[in-house]
Amino acid sequence: MKKSVLILCTGNSCRSQMAEGFLRSFDKSLEVFSAGTKPAEAVHPLAVQVMREEWVDISLNKPKSVDEFLDSAFDYVITVCDGANESCPMFIGKVEHRLHIGFDDPAEATGSKDELLAVFRRVRNEINLRFRQFYNENLAAK
Repeated sequence: MKKSVLILCTGNSCRSQMAEGFLRSFDKSLEVFSAGTKPAEAVHPLAVQVMREEWVDISLNKPKSVDEFLDSAFDYVITVCDGANESCPMFIGKVEHRLHIGFDDPAEATGSKDELLAVFRRVRNEINLRFRQFYNENLAAK
């Protein structure tokens, strides 16, 4: 049976989009979605750029509201906000497992384009590592 995963953050423009992209790239049979409590206008262009460097295309993704998924059931709902600086969204739909895997918000970074790219790449690499670990421990066929 297909496993379903919903990844939540605030704006659904960076971290949750990158995590969704990586999980989809690990296993095409997964049903993976991402959403936010206050969706941004668009996926952050630097998130698209740094994911493309890893051969993962999220350029056609759109930020979505968590409200779109309240009637759906998920095997996993994962919050990716940085608990120290943000309030993580709660999902009140039907969920088998709730997890929190927090990351800094690269959209909050300041500095030159090179400095911003460095932050986006660091967060991307952390997401790749942590979500690969999550996938291998929880979703990969045993």
